Amino acid sequence: MTIRVVVADDQPAVRSGIVLILRTHPDIEVVGQAADGAQAVELCRRERPDVALLDVRMPVLDGIAATRQIVAQRLAQVLILTTFDLDEYVFGGLRAGAAGFLLKDIEAGALADAVRTVARGDAIIAPAATRRLLDRFLAAPQWTDPAAAPDLDTLTGREQEVLGCLGAGMSNVEAAQALAMAEATVKTHVSRILAKLGLRSRVQAAILAREHGLRPPG
Repeated sequence: MTIRVVVADDQPAVRSGIVLILRTHPDIEVVGQAADGAQAVELCRRERPDVALLDVRMPVLDGIAATRQIVAQRLAQVLILTTFDLDEYVFGGLRAGAAGFLLKDIEAGALADAVRTVARGDAIIAPAATRRLLDRFLAAPQWTDPAAAPDLDTLTGREQEVLGCLGAGMSNVEAAQALAMAEATVKTHVSRILAKLGLRSRVQAAILAREHGLRPPG
């Protein structure tokens, strides 16, 4: 299956370089390019790509705001690619619903793999940001208002097991192996979990699982 991608970056040279890298992979098709976040959102509405690859710092509409719109409208999975390893960008992007956050110094092959990972419905975060991310969220839970916190009792037992796998950082494939079910079934459960709990991404679901101490069975 060909993965359809929209690339958004306000620097033409950087954008062209990313596109060139992706186009060397026959399973990835770049279906649109944008110079700002507003263009990226409009392209996603028109093209319905599998993945939107967004820079953070862009004019008109920045990458965080664009991510929020793209995810809220279920237009694509979002992978943020930026030069700046700053907590405000990492946390802002993931809270907005991005499925991944990577730095632009990533190797070409790893970038293509990251696009494939996000297109599968899995999450990916730059290793340098992962520990800070977990420390920050676990030290200060997202749900400061208990009444606003998602109710895990709305999940079936199987969905709670899948959520536990997300909390352990498992991919869909790994969760399928751990739970002895098809990968497609895991993806269905993940979608239902996000919908029931009102979450934007599997990263948020993973953090919630850790906050509640959910673990994979066995």
